Amino acid sequence: MEKIIRWGILGTGKIAKAMAHGLRDTPGAELVAVASRTAASAARFGAEFGVARCHGSYQALADDPEVDVVYIATPHPMHHENALMCLNGGKALLVEKAFTLTRREAEHIAALAQEKKLFVMEAMWSRFLPAILEAKRLLDSGAIGIPGSLTADFGFAAVLDPEHRLFNPELGGGSLLDLGIYPLSLAAYFLGPVADVKAVGELTATGVDMQASFVLRHESGALSSCGSSLRAHTPNELTISGSKGFLRLNTRFYATESLTLGLNDGSKRELSAPRIGNGYAHEALEVNRCLREGLLESPVMPLAETVALMGWLDTMREQVGVRYAADA
Repeated sequence: MEKIIRWGILGTGKIAKAMAHGLRDTPGAELVAVASRTAASAARFGAEFGVARCHGSYQALADDPEVDVVYIATPHPMHHENALMCLNGGKALLVEKAFTLTRREAEHIAALAQEKKLFVMEAMWSRFLPAILEAKRLLDSGAIGIPGSLTADFGFAAVLDPEHRLFNPELGGGSLLDLGIYPLSLAAYFLGPVADVKAVGELTATGVDMQASFVLRHESGALSSCGSSLRAHTPNELTISGSKGFLRLNTRFYATESLTLGLNDGSKRELSAPRIGNGYAHEALEVNRCLREGLLESPVMPLAETVALMGWLDTMREQVGVRYAADA
């Protein structure tokens, strides 16, 4: 039998609960521990998901000898500190996106992971979904010829209090780090490394980006045109166009279960690729696979690429005019 991978979740918010549901659907994974800043919050989470080891501090989870890998589910500004703490505790990591606030913070994590010889992966769950893997297979097989461009948008109308984390610069607010990371990461996944970026945006009264549009030039010469918005509900689709046709990841591209292949002769084919449960199981399966095989990184979401993409987010924020305390 395959070794059971013992998971701990650091944080007890919405995304932590989504991963807890995903781990229930992940063969070979067991959620054995959770940590919150208070014992009461950890206990509530543990009762909901049947977790026996409930820690009232993050440090206690980092030090828990019964945990193989920690999923970091805290807000962006806490990822750096939380990740370093868990690596120093000897834990492999799955770190929620955005991976950090800045490239510099991401470099610190990558360097310590290399020093400690511990696995770390950004939780870009979309890269592991069956529909997106099928799109990559079709693209690599030449189904749409030579890819030349990609368009993608992710937006919704956020009717929220100005103190909400999405609008709070102290919590890494703004559309780019919360939403723009999806089209950025998938554009790099499909079209290769980014060579240059140009971004424009609209700021909120709190100084974070309400919405942003950015154009990527890839090393291959291909271009991506992407947008993120907290002002408007957008189609939430991603389309890759090539010399022989196009591939479209249908609505809610980041969680899609279907894609459209359209060719120059006018023909179209709809393809279905269902996911497991809420979809989070797929990235957990990849973490499990990598740990069992002794890998320190996932070839699908390499750590060097995560660091590079955080650098492009730094550049975009600078162009748009968004600064965090971590930029100092």
